[in-house]
Amino acid sequence: MAGELPLALTIGEPGGVGPDITLAAWLDRQRHPVPSFYCYADPDFLADRARHLGLDCPIEAVSPDQAVDCFDRALPVVRLEAAITGAPGRAEEANAAAVIEAIARAVGDIRSGVAAAMVTNPINKEALYKAGFRHPGHTEFLGTLSAAWTGTPGRPTMMLAGPDLRAVPVTIHIPLGDVAAALSEDLIVETCRIVAGDLRKRFAIEAPRLAIAGLNPHAGEGGTLGGEERAMIAPAVAALRAEGIIATGPHSADAMFHPAARAGYDAAICMYHDQALIPAKTLSFAETVNVTLGLAFVRTSPDHGTAFDIAGTGKADPSSLKTALRLAAELRRNEDAA
Repeated sequence: MAGELPLALTIGEPGGVGPDITLAAWLDRQRHPVPSFYCYADPDFLADRARHLGLDCPIEAVSPDQAVDCFDRALPVVRLEAAITGAPGRAEEANAAAVIEAIARAVGDIRSGVAAAMVTNPINKEALYKAGFRHPGHTEFLGTLSAAWTGTPGRPTMMLAGPDLRAVPVTIHIPLGDVAAALSEDLIVETCRIVAGDLRKRFAIEAPRLAIAGLNPHAGEGGTLGGEERAMIAPAVAALRAEGIIATGPHSADAMFHPAARAGYDAAICMYHDQALIPAKTLSFAETVNVTLGLAFVRTSPDHGTAFDIAGTGKADPSSLKTALRLAAELRRNEDAA
């Protein structure tokens, strides 16, 4: 049963706050309980970081199937084959192999049935690119691993999920000037299908309600402030409704995120990165979680980055990681019950 399986947590960028918040989440597990997890890392590296932070954190090298039994007495760590080096506060190109290995092995553990889901600590894409990483980002790499698992190409979709808002950007890491050209009716419809499907299967929402934002100010103001709403967004809404998906819009984005508006939908579908992430992080930065939809497995992540400026200082807040761990376990339980 998935509820008896641990979560696989990746170390992320070793020079960032991933090691810090991993240690803190385990140490705080009695005051703020989290599901059993193990971390893909170098046990000696994590022990060194704990000493650097002045933390008394027992660490035990384990295999994934030993993690649950170990969890109460020590932080379970599955040793990576690739080495981890360096000090907190900077990215090391030499660590790219370890970062990539952790992600791939965590997915493999879910596929083989020894882990329930995966939670990923933040990575530094620049360091990975310098080492020859060929994927645009973390999410796209996970999409490739998911496709290899299922044999079916998919489109991983980012959701920022917090206590007050779930927000999904249709376009993600592209320049703002390229958004209009990247959008299409088909892309909006495909994104909404993925969101609706995962809200049903993993969030246990029987009839998900999607509110779809416009691209332009005031949702185009009837075409006077831009034509994308008429050309692609409104037709996408109509197509979704024809499929039986509860969708409304295009809505003016500046009026979508106050409390009364949020009460009317289960997820906001936004046209570009900051249209989704600014309200999500403003409403609840510490408790918002990055969830990747459309994968063959459950993946969550803290909604913040590597935070090199505070890595190794003891200032990193583990709240988002704790929430990501709890949400990953919940999503997997819902999936198993569906």
